[in-house]
Amino acid sequence: MDLEMKSRCEKCDSTLSHDAEAFICSYECTFCAVCTASFQERCPNCGGELVRRPRRPLVERVGVSEPAETSTRTWALSFAVSFAAWGLVTLTGTGSIYQLYRTMGKPMSFMSTLALESCQLMAFAPLSPLVFFFAMRYPLQRWNWGRRSLVYLAGGMFFCAAHMLMRGLTPYGVWNPQSNRWISVFWNSYGFHTKLVFLEQMFLRNVIDDITGVYIPIVFIGHAVGYYRKFRDRELHTAKLEGQLARARLQALKSQLQPHFLFNAMHSISALMLTDVRAADKAMSRLSELLRMSLEVDESQVTTLSRELEFVNSYLEIEKVRFADRLTVHLDIAPDTLDAEVPHLLLQPIAENAVRHGISRRTEQGEIHIIAIHLDNQLLLTVRDNGPGMSVPNGNPFREGVGLRTTRERLKSFYGQNQSVCIRTLSADGLEVNIRIPFRIHARPLLYDIDIFESRSRV
Repeated sequence: MDLEMKSRCEKCDSTLSHDAEAFICSYECTFCAVCTASFQERCPNCGGELVRRPRRPLVERVGVSEPAETSTRTWALSFAVSFAAWGLVTLTGTGSIYQLYRTMGKPMSFMSTLALESCQLMAFAPLSPLVFFFAMRYPLQRWNWGRRSLVYLAGGMFFCAAHMLMRGLTPYGVWNPQSNRWISVFWNSYGFHTKLVFLEQMFLRNVIDDITGVYIPIVFIGHAVGYYRKFRDRELHTAKLEGQLARARLQALKSQLQPHFLFNAMHSISALMLTDVRAADKAMSRLSELLRMSLEVDESQVTTLSRELEFVNSYLEIEKVRFADRLTVHLDIAPDTLDAEVPHLLLQPIAENAVRHGISRRTEQGEIHIIAIHLDNQLLLTVRDNGPGMSVPNGNPFREGVGLRTTRERLKSFYGQNQSVCIRTLSADGLEVNIRIPFRIHARPLLYDIDIFESRSRV
């Protein structure tokens, strides 16, 4: 909240310092902690939820004028709308009454009819915004409808009295049967005077019409707008919470993948330590580069396909050190897909599975193909290996590991049903994973030359 903080509780009138514990509603009603507890954390004025007021140094609010300007604009707009609406009603009424007088054979000039209707109806214009904001500020609730009904009834009486006073100041305030013409209650051609009997007659004759025909409809409109605003604010708050929950879930899934691939990479390096120290040292250098790239996008959930391919290539470089001439990587990437937006760590767990469950089980040359194409506003990614496919040792059924399962969950969180991950065994030896996601250009594309990847595609 940026508005100036209130210094007193609106219930018990106790003093609240700028850093004291206090609670406020959406309309800036301010209460101390004791009164808030007695209200069961519900504002007694508007029925909204009372939340803890932020504690901030008083200096932060010095010179803040924007909320006051916003409030002034709101009031100015409400009065402009009110005068425009009642002006339209006045013109419509003037046309109807003018035509009625002509039909009855009692013609009255259009300007006289307009003046009469303006004096009677335009007096509602300055009062309507006050009733509207009063209804929004103090709505009827289940726990206060009895007391509030009496307040609204008294407000209706004041509304009618104020309308009669404003209308009585005009030349068409009341009809005088003695002179057979319209007169003002407070003045005539000789000067100002007051005829209270006319004012009393005006009030008694118009109180029912003013309350039922004008006051109550404005109160209903104020309640409707107030309830809509609360509903909209609740929806926005819910959407914000859902967005935060989705981001937290995606971050949790991403956090599962990072230690997973790090553990597997370290395991590959440890296997080299006792057989080829130089190769292990080279793999450690590749791993440090991989970790640096991972930290650069640690808070980001999305990246470009070119950046993801560079990340996957760094991981596969580690595996190439381990498998030496037994592993070859082929990249077939369409140039128009390099700037496409993809979730970070999308391809790495798929490539990792291809190495662990495919290439590592071959004694001959192993190959991994990574393909990316753009087709019908879809980005199609394929990771293919020439390993044993879904056949596993000891006859155990094929099960998805952490990487593949987490990838499915992340894609579902990102794209809902507009995505797919398909796994199939090739007719020859090998397994193919096909990923389909919407094709989107990254907001800040990172441009890389595809030759960089092609130059590293073979050992």
